[in-house]
Amino acid sequence: MSTQGKARKAAAAAPEKAAECPSQRTLVIVPTYNELENLPLIVARIRKSRPDVHILVVDDGSPDGTGQLADELAAAEPDRIQVMHRTAKDGLGAAYLAAFAWGLDRGYNVLVEMDADGSHAPEQLYRLLDAIDNGADVAIGSRYVDGGTVRNWPHRRLVLSKTANTYARVLLGVDIHDITAGYRAYRREVLEKLDLNTVESKGYCFQVDLTWRAINNGFTVAEVPITFSERELGVSKMSGSNIREAMVKVAQWGIGGRLKSRRPSR
Repeated sequence: MSTQGKARKAAAAAPEKAAECPSQRTLVIVPTYNELENLPLIVARIRKSRPDVHILVVDDGSPDGTGQLADELAAAEPDRIQVMHRTAKDGLGAAYLAAFAWGLDRGYNVLVEMDADGSHAPEQLYRLLDAIDNGADVAIGSRYVDGGTVRNWPHRRLVLSKTANTYARVLLGVDIHDITAGYRAYRREVLEKLDLNTVESKGYCFQVDLTWRAINNGFTVAEVPITFSERELGVSKMSGSNIREAMVKVAQWGIGGRLKSRRPSR
């Protein structure tokens, strides 16, 4: 039987206890593009910190050989590590949407987003999973709640991040301190409920988009403190177009939400 066949069989035979403790069947999704140096490091840290979780590397056709290295890591641990190869580099959001569909199809109860560059500490993954097991529908690893912190970021980058989060929080009217955070965990029920086929956000606005949708659908969003560390290897994928997209869409969602709330009910 193939590895994927085994995964489907295991999902179908999952014990009832998994419903009580969703994190028992967790998929950590690690998108990559030119992360040849970082990938083996982050995978090793995940395996050491939480040897019970499964890992899906989603590579967007990296020209530096990241995809081939991912295949080698998966070949060494086929029951724990899988690889999705995508030919189009069409944004972080698209990569996660493809991975969500993959994970839901294989019966995972919790799906985690984690950067490949080491900025999201696998050693703190337990905080997100504990929040899910304690009833949260979405758990966000937050830099800006008590106990959260940022390391080695230039002052300009920190100010930009905090400003973006304040901008989104005010316009959307939500009590989320780090709505742009990319370290997060979703219960499968959230992703099944949200109409992911209508998500068009490409870059980091994707995180705001899904949080906004989750809140509007009545799901509970919890923030847990994490330590965010600036990457030491490779090049950041953040761009000006990501920021512009987020500003425009957040304004549209915020204005649209206010207009909708003012309409008289029939």
